[in-house]
Amino acid sequence: MVSPISGLIAEILLQSLECMHIKPLLDTKRNILYTRYIDDILIIYDAAQINLDTITRYANSINNNLKLNPTPENNNRVNFLDLTIKRNTPHLEIDVFRKSTTTDTTINYLSNHPQEHKLAAYRFLINRMHNLPLNKNCREHERQTILQIAKNNHFPIALIHNLKHRMTLERKQPPSTSPIQPTQPTENEKWATFTFSSPQIRKVINLLKKTGIKIAFRSNNTLAHLIKTTTKTKTRHTIDRAFTN
Repeated sequence: MVSPISGLIAEILLQSLECMHIKPLLDTKRNILYTRYIDDILIIYDAAQINLDTITRYANSINNNLKLNPTPENNNRVNFLDLTIKRNTPHLEIDVFRKSTTTDTTINYLSNHPQEHKLAAYRFLINRMHNLPLNKNCREHERQTILQIAKNNHFPIALIHNLKHRMTLERKQPPSTSPIQPTQPTENEKWATFTFSSPQIRKVINLLKKTGIKIAFRSNNTLAHLIKTTTKTKTRHTIDRAFTN
């Protein structure tokens, strides 16, 4: 079983190797940029002074257990995380990148989930579309992609348009001048938890929101809950048979 601190130990090792071996390489100015997120690395180098094979051999010689598997720039494009970086002289352009294995599955609109849960994925997609410096064509393409994902998951398109409109209004609101409030729950903070969503429950939630009570949702049909229920049922049947005998 993997230790819970294995990720931390791996990060410490990588940062140590970067400090000892990568930083001196950056100081030579042959490598212009080195940035990493977990195990994804983006390197920008001066092709007049160094080439990809030299960088790969050097990186693979640092530690025998670590191997760099580079994906070179292709047609003036390179993918990094969820971005496609396009070199369009004299500037760079950004677009959203989706792997070929990426699916368009989100929580289905017809599922018995709270509306907040269903729209969370679309809030993320719309927020990313707004925050990235996309050009007009890329932004429109991403907008159409989001609408198609929503359609494939049976969402009313009008609901996504309304969500985008609300998020646009939220972005235009001036930031609050009040000091940042602590994120820790206070002693007087009250929560109400609901195990399912329905029109009747939604009415209750709307009433509670006006009283300042915070709302949380949870589900009882988790694997742990189902196993626990099965165990209790078996125990009860065993006791019933014992009394019967």
